[in-house]
Amino acid sequence: MRQTATLGVDIGSISTKGVALGPQGELLAQSYIWTEGDPLSAARRLLRDLREQAPDVTVTAVGTTGSARRLVGAMLGADIVKNEITAHAAGALSRFPDVRTVIEIGGQDSKIILIENGVVSDYAMNTLCAAGTGAFLSSQARRLGVEVEEMGDVALRAGQPARIAARCTVFAESDLVHKAQMGYGKEELIAGLCRAVVSNYLGNVGKGKTIRAPIVFQGGVSKNKGVVRAFMEELGDELHVDTGSHLMGAIGAAVLARPARRASAFQYDVADLSYAARASECPGCPNHCEIVRFYRGEDPVDAWGGRCERGGM
Repeated sequence: MRQTATLGVDIGSISTKGVALGPQGELLAQSYIWTEGDPLSAARRLLRDLREQAPDVTVTAVGTTGSARRLVGAMLGADIVKNEITAHAAGALSRFPDVRTVIEIGGQDSKIILIENGVVSDYAMNTLCAAGTGAFLSSQARRLGVEVEEMGDVALRAGQPARIAARCTVFAESDLVHKAQMGYGKEELIAGLCRAVVSNYLGNVGKGKTIRAPIVFQGGVSKNKGVVRAFMEELGDELHVDTGSHLMGAIGAAVLARPARRASAFQYDVADLSYAARASECPGCPNHCEIVRFYRGEDPVDAWGGRCERGGM
């Protein structure tokens, strides 16, 4: 008997994440790859990876989230297309039902989600500045000659972390150079960067929010042990980090798609088909809406961007 699964895909500007969840929410397959500026190609690579890990499953529903959720949702024939706040909250609740605060830091943005009795009560996002995100840490890791995956372990070996300005990327980079010239070691500098991420997050994204335990930390940066420790020291509370914390948006998309549980239109062979998105300006009225039309081969699949019926297929 073939096993059933729901797929969740979280496709962002930096990374693309995907999971196949079994009937009890167990991870049957998972993948984390770089988007590389081409979400359609990234989605194809992701599907091939998931298919190799779980070739004998019947997909009953598909959910998408992330900045390219509409585009990839059209490609996959998704049953649900949800924003990142909803997906990350659903993912956190599926693993930690009592969660009250979700801290999420990804490649280019960060967010805080407050939850009361299993329902999102408030949230905030930071999408304007790269300081305090995974992209910021990656750029500083390259500057210091350290693999970004190793930063957390290096930070934990530090004595006194260097005090790095966290107001913005430019100030942080300038301060990092200054502290290195003062004689701080690599461990202290990296620990200081981890603290700067936390300071930036709490001073911007978390400003004015009441952070209550249980607290769940997710997103790619949650894998950095130095940032986890800095958050716990600053908040005076434990942070819960799931083994799939970097996949939580995709997990949430799969969880939200699960109620569909019907004969899904999805087939893995979409990874082998040709897709294209073409943008044009609608001349139908003075709004001049930018319409995006999505094609499978030469067949139109979906269109969006118009503010009236004139901008459709």
